[in-house]
Amino acid sequence: MTVQGSENSSRRGRRSSTMGGMPLSDMPWWRWRSNVRSALHMLSDPVFQRDVWLAGVDGYGDVTDAVYRLVEDTWLDNWSAEKYVGTIFRDSQEAALVDTAVLRVLRIMHQVGPDAPVAAYLDHQGWPEAVRAARDAHVRMSVSDGEDPETPPKTLEVLRIMTRTA
Repeated sequence: MTVQGSENSSRRGRRSSTMGGMPLSDMPWWRWRSNVRSALHMLSDPVFQRDVWLAGVDGYGDVTDAVYRLVEDTWLDNWSAEKYVGTIFRDSQEAALVDTAVLRVLRIMHQVGPDAPVAAYLDHQGWPEAVRAARDAHVRMSVSDGEDPETPPKTLEVLRIMTRTA
């Protein structure tokens, strides 16, 4: 049976075609991709971590918030990002970079504890390696989405608005 769409179909593109530059129709699970990208962005930027997380600036959450945003919907703490190639991640290379970042960040979280102060993460001997891995994944995903990886991270409120209204 073939169903014909109406002129007023909600699937037709009458809304903005981008979300902060990222094409909405590009990846099926773009909201999850947005959360993963947001987390990786914050985890990959030592200046942001010092100036925002260590300084206690409101609106961005903390390290634990970023880790949860990275794994809460995707369950990347239980299985590989490879599972989401074609839905959240563009290809196996992107997925492998995300897996590396997730494993390094989670290892530190398990060692210092999810309720540890920001400084406990940033002072951990493995943190620079985790930041590099998050940076590699962040840059790859940003460039793949046609965005500048050097722009500062967006607040959680901006992320909520972008993923809610698109």
